[in-house]
Amino acid sequence: MNGTLADQVAVVTGASRGIGAATARALAEAGATVALAARDAARLEQLAAEIEAAGGTALSVPTDIGDPEAVERMVARTLDAFGRLDIAVNNAAGGGHPPTPFTDVAVADFDSALAINLRGTFLCLKHEIAAMLDSGGGAIVNMTSTAGLEAVGGLAAYVSTKHGIVGLTKVAALEYAARNIRVNAVAPGPILTEQLERAGEAMQQGAARTVPMHRIGRPEEVAAAIAWLCSDAASFITGATIPIDGGKLAGMAPFARQKPAR
Repeated sequence: MNGTLADQVAVVTGASRGIGAATARALAEAGATVALAARDAARLEQLAAEIEAAGGTALSVPTDIGDPEAVERMVARTLDAFGRLDIAVNNAAGGGHPPTPFTDVAVADFDSALAINLRGTFLCLKHEIAAMLDSGGGAIVNMTSTAGLEAVGGLAAYVSTKHGIVGLTKVAALEYAARNIRVNAVAPGPILTEQLERAGEAMQQGAARTVPMHRIGRPEEVAAAIAWLCSDAASFITGATIPIDGGKLAGMAPFARQKPAR
């Protein structure tokens, strides 16, 4: 992808770690100038310095996507610094609850996931699309999950917000396809982010057993797909949600064949 996004300006939310940080690096390696948004200012500054040391251009824009004014400032600062917006990756997420029976889910926990995952993505789209209309078009990738396409018991808030992001993606894609703005989503399965690293080897092995490829994915693999979706190589793709899951959503693995008894 080197050079394929030259002269493009991108914003990545949730860029301080995991898939967001990997995506920011991938976009920069492909030639894009990258505005880095997240709540952790120190980690954003560290990543910006890393990108610039590698020859790229990056700007740290501390942002809480649950705050409408902060989201508006994020886009405004990007435009002030670079004059345009061509690419947006809406990766930030938060709130919600650990696995909890439906009737025990606290309303405040459910609302926190709505505020960050779903409403936050809506706010980002609202301001990013307006900026891209002024720039002549662009490409947006929203972060959902395999849980946005297939439910997971115990995760009412996460599942419903990630399903909602798929819906937002389709609506935005339909409304702005004729105005040169493409909007897609990616749906990662088990990925080796900090959260899964902290969970330990046993949890990682359990996650790998749910994947037909018998392994968990890497943030860089998700980032590579995002960078491709943002490039002209994906110029006829909009409104799509692409699983990055090692085949997890493809269906049921084949039954193991039993050896005939002797």
